[in-house]
Amino acid sequence: MDFGRLITAMVTPFTPDGAVDWETAGKLIDYLIEDQLNDSIVVSGTTGESPTLTDDEKDRLFRFAMERSSGRARIIAGTGSNDTAHSIHLTAIAQKAGVDGVLLVVPYYNKPSQEGMYQHFKAIAESTSLPVMLYNVPTRTVASMNAATTVRLAQDVPNIVATKECHSLDHIAMIVSGAPESFRVYTGDDSVGLATLAVGGYGIVSVAAHIVGPQMKDMIQFHLEGRNAEAAALHRKLLPIFNGLFAAPNPVLVKKALALKGLPVGGVRLPLVEADEAETAALKELLKEL
Repeated sequence: MDFGRLITAMVTPFTPDGAVDWETAGKLIDYLIEDQLNDSIVVSGTTGESPTLTDDEKDRLFRFAMERSSGRARIIAGTGSNDTAHSIHLTAIAQKAGVDGVLLVVPYYNKPSQEGMYQHFKAIAESTSLPVMLYNVPTRTVASMNAATTVRLAQDVPNIVATKECHSLDHIAMIVSGAPESFRVYTGDDSVGLATLAVGGYGIVSVAAHIVGPQMKDMIQFHLEGRNAEAAALHRKLLPIFNGLFAAPNPVLVKKALALKGLPVGGVRLPLVEADEAETAALKELLKEL
């Protein structure tokens, strides 16, 4: 399974009363594929506010995204949690929905050991025939999966085919060095996307590609063609938006940015709150500079 070089972790649109806005979700999927040139889309990831989505909403979102994308992009379902049995249950729902792969986050709050993480991911992967992308994001989970544990999973479990790594560039380089050649290493941090490619990573699971997908696609292509100065210049141009979208808890500002670009996707569910006036003004200036 090749999920491509550029993947967006999609926001979940909501109506004013907080329900999933299915009409806007369809428009957003079309926009991410046709206008922002994404190869794959993650639904029900952390950017999609997965902690606040019910299992029924996730099930419908998986099915809806598959139907709407209609083969134009791969759909990756966020099915990970800090409960192995529940993750297996969600993964079975995703497989029944026909998705192209699943994204499994490192268990949060209960802080398992490295052996616990290994057994958690192995059990979920062995419960499904779907390709699995691991997801290490210690700023959200507190626990961090060692590069050696990721490499061990990549070597031992055939359908664990990729990882979304948000620890450090060192982690990314160590995983690239130790994992099988076919194993794909992505960064989940837009600001180190180009550096990830430079040390042998494969692509980016992005938030900013909601807004600057074509530019990011160009940056990746410049790197692949050896046009390093052009890739670096484009990275520097995009860096303010990469960082600026995280001036408030994600996905508050990317949702606001979509609204400012003419694609309103609604607000966020508590405990997140809307962008304030200062955050919105700063975001408008970033978008104007682009």
